[in-house]
Amino acid sequence: MKGRTRRACGVAAGLVTLGGAAALVLNAFNSNVMFFVTPSQLVADSMAHTARLRVGGLVEHGSVERDASGLTVRFMITDTAREIPVEYRGVLPDLFREGKGVVAQGRLSPEGVFVADQILAKHDENYMPPEAVEAVRRARPAMKISDKTGALR
Repeated sequence: MKGRTRRACGVAAGLVTLGGAAALVLNAFNSNVMFFVTPSQLVADSMAHTARLRVGGLVEHGSVERDASGLTVRFMITDTAREIPVEYRGVLPDLFREGKGVVAQGRLSPEGVFVADQILAKHDENYMPPEAVEAVRRARPAMKISDKTGALR
């Protein structure tokens, strides 16, 4: 084999190897990507039922229900405009509370229930992921809300 042919074969083999490595990296990256959505976005869009998502918002007051074993929990996540039912099997974080911020990772079932495989709770009184803060701010109705005394907030 001539030197020029040997060099061309080496370059071709290098390009094939580089292309294969790039394909493997992109495939691994694509399988680990999760989109962050709010309940309003999840209800408005027809999200694929197989896509892994992160749904963030507040745990709705009075919505937490536990089964007899205590491991399966059902609750509603709201962004103050819409809510989505969530089902989670496992131990909840210590900071999980009604009315507090939460991010659930999982999939949307065909029945419209978000089946979470991981629950993330905010870590202190002042923290909420920036995406969740912005989503709640956008979803909040632009009307004035009155409290029990009738005074405007």
